[in-house]
Amino acid sequence: MPSALFVLMLLAALCSLGCAMSRDEKLKLRNQVVEMFDHAYQNYMDHAYPADELMPLTCRGRVRGLEPSRGDVDDALGKFSLTLIDTLDTLVLLNKTAEFEAAVRRVLSDVRLDNDIVVSVFETNIRVLGGLLGGHSMAVMLKEEGQHMRWYQDELLHMAKDLGLRLLPAFNTSSGLPYPRVNLKYGVRGPESRTGTETDTCTACAGTIILEFAALSRFTGDPVFEAHARRALDFLWEKRQRNSNLVGTTINIHSGEWVRRDSGVGAGIDSYYEYLLKAYVLLGDEQFLQRFNIHYASIMKYISQPPLLLDVHIHKPLLPARTWMDSLLAFFPGLQVLKGDIRPAIETHEMLYQVTKKHNFLPEAFTTDFRVHWAQHPLRPEFAESTYFLYKATGDPYYLEAGRTIMDNLNRFARVPCGFAAMKDVRTGSHEDRMDSFFLAEMFKYLFLLFADPEDLRFDVEDYIFTTEAHLLPLSLSTTPHVSSVPPNQTIPQVEQEELDDSNFDWTCPNTRLLFPDPAFPRNLREPIRSAVDRSCPRPAPYREPGMGAPPLRAQDFMANNPEHLELLRRMGVSLIHLKDGRVQLVQHATQAVSPIAAEDGVRFMQEMMELSSQQQKEQLPPRAIQIVSHPFFGRVVLTAGPAQFGTDLSKSATGVRGFVTVAEPYTGCGEITNGEEVQGHIALLQRGQCMFAEKARHIQKAGAIGGIVVDDNEGSSSDTAPLFQMAGDGRSTDDIALPLLFLFHKEGNILLEALKEYRQVEVLLGDKARDRAAIFKGKPLPGSLFEGSADVREAEEDCQTEATSPTASESEATTTTSGKDGDASPTGGEDVGPAEDVGPAEADAPKADGGEEEEQRVDGAGRSADRLLADWRDDLEAFRQMEKDEL
Repeated sequence: MPSALFVLMLLAALCSLGCAMSRDEKLKLRNQVVEMFDHAYQNYMDHAYPADELMPLTCRGRVRGLEPSRGDVDDALGKFSLTLIDTLDTLVLLNKTAEFEAAVRRVLSDVRLDNDIVVSVFETNIRVLGGLLGGHSMAVMLKEEGQHMRWYQDELLHMAKDLGLRLLPAFNTSSGLPYPRVNLKYGVRGPESRTGTETDTCTACAGTIILEFAALSRFTGDPVFEAHARRALDFLWEKRQRNSNLVGTTINIHSGEWVRRDSGVGAGIDSYYEYLLKAYVLLGDEQFLQRFNIHYASIMKYISQPPLLLDVHIHKPLLPARTWMDSLLAFFPGLQVLKGDIRPAIETHEMLYQVTKKHNFLPEAFTTDFRVHWAQHPLRPEFAESTYFLYKATGDPYYLEAGRTIMDNLNRFARVPCGFAAMKDVRTGSHEDRMDSFFLAEMFKYLFLLFADPEDLRFDVEDYIFTTEAHLLPLSLSTTPHVSSVPPNQTIPQVEQEELDDSNFDWTCPNTRLLFPDPAFPRNLREPIRSAVDRSCPRPAPYREPGMGAPPLRAQDFMANNPEHLELLRRMGVSLIHLKDGRVQLVQHATQAVSPIAAEDGVRFMQEMMELSSQQQKEQLPPRAIQIVSHPFFGRVVLTAGPAQFGTDLSKSATGVRGFVTVAEPYTGCGEITNGEEVQGHIALLQRGQCMFAEKARHIQKAGAIGGIVVDDNEGSSSDTAPLFQMAGDGRSTDDIALPLLFLFHKEGNILLEALKEYRQVEVLLGDKARDRAAIFKGKPLPGSLFEGSADVREAEEDCQTEATSPTASESEATTTTSGKDGDASPTGGEDVGPAEDVGPAEADAPKADGGEEEEQRVDGAGRSADRLLADWRDDLEAFRQMEKDEL
């Protein structure tokens, strides 16, 4: 027995260094990738086409103008069947040639490119123009084989040129940098174009054009496209900061001044660096490689702090610009593989992998100690991309297991009956009604290639280069005649030759077998990083300001609808303002207090209010989850819900509360429940308003309900646009309330109501987070299971909350804002300055002063100065909007 145990331990140790995955296992995973693609693609074709994108929660297409605007994100939509075009070359890579041929015929017959609509130049270039060129490359390849596409006469290429000509007006600037948007029908700056007034664009937006435009020029023989793309790149290169050799994030397209001077490898800049290196690979122009190498040396000197990649200021590159990273930098290890710099690629990828395992997906942004900064995850493919390239470079089966993790998480947490839904919050597992086209264009390409053997592919991928959208462009384009931006008689400026030290760079990728002769070496690089991430997310102790006496009114006792409390506030010089959007704002003026002592009490009250906010952010009840477990959802649809400060604490329940949903009568729950027989033993559905939350809970509890869900009565409200809040009590003891009560905004509540109309019997699970489907069904065969043994009973690791800072001393005149529906802290004027990230302090469901809807309370701010808070929120909001604008 001891010898057998020793053998098992030895095998485990060897496998930890990297056991080769069997061919059968790789085949099973490859087939699973294809099935997942079929699920996403077929649902798009069945429920969304010819719309641009699929809305997987409501099983319909997203048509711009018919759905509520999402801001700059919608600039990717042009009413040109975006997802179908973006998916064309994926169909061929996955050996779906018949589907590809049918898709091409649909594009040629149905898609129009002359729509009167304003679109993003960047997104339209990488997704639509790139998709048409990738589709054309595949069509030509299949036609040459002689079995498919024999009717094809370059129709996709003709469409690509038509689109390229529609994008060209955007380049009509003195700098050559394109406007960020263009009207497909009317161009830029015309009376009907509705665009052309913008002054700024992101570096990636202007610098991620060369691959598609150069390919279009070389396919068609028209040099104008490549010339414009080269001119834009030349201008960006000239405007780099000459001391640091870094570029900023946002630039003025007319003057060339940097608008945002922070520099990194994530949102706003990422694919600029990618396209410099790939332009050299595709076009063979060494100037692109020289520029990339100069930039790369600066990146590794200033931005790279292995395994982290932190933004810096271009003029002061030794100063960090932020303490968090965005998920778009996950592409960078793959680019480092292409560069041949494997060691830092392994280190950064391992950090990203550990963050992924901690949160199931990469949060849209996370801090240097790996806490969630922005909790969304729109099914981005960059981590899968780097995983594929690292496996390609090292052959290490560790990266096959990383790919398996990606697939498992997609199936466990993102898969819904009508496709795959983006994650609204990786901490709770809640969904967003969104499946971007890049999910089909990129994710399944990289996962399929990760598990495929060469004989599984109909063509050699080494003959192609991947664009930033993973479209395939043939390397044979490098031999096609082109017009260079540098005349033949002009050499590269001497300054560039002096800046480049060739001894620091290999001009070919290294042989990784020689680089890593010890198979344990990559593991030795990964182990310290894994340990560092595992030790992250400390729980800060609640802050207490020393030496503070108790003011007459404690912030924790304050009720906005209590006349006595309002009078006490008035005496302390604190005024309460009801804003139009339902928020309540507190402003303190020491000069308006009835006495100096009362003014001091007012300052203490405001300090305590801010401390309460900070403390509740640290000790807060996190968002809850409502998981629909009945047919046909089976746990795949999860709605983000706000908690209550009373009733059952779902975080202490291993199983949550499960039951069928019944609409209470009256729907407001503000009187005795008249359909008690139906509510008994069920989860009652209620409408917000007319009485306190605690009163609703008591009424349904008396009727025998096992839980309650309150749906917002404000039509159109959504957790997409407003942060959740905690439902507060009614000012008296709530110890008598023993059931859980959760809150849904109108949009999420509507999903539940529609399910009730459609299926009548709807069963939900109320919990602190989404449960693994295997845990929900307790070992029974999973409804809708795709593969034998695919159920994964591992519990998701507990997430960490976002960081909070301790409050500082308040000024004699202080401002704090309480809010509900918007949840955004405001200065005195009530201006919204940014999105809240966590569930905030209490909100009481009480009548407003005018006798209408309920009072709302929420305090934002961690006690830092108002200017500092405002600056931080604005920085975060600007960066988030930039990420959404780029849609990278």
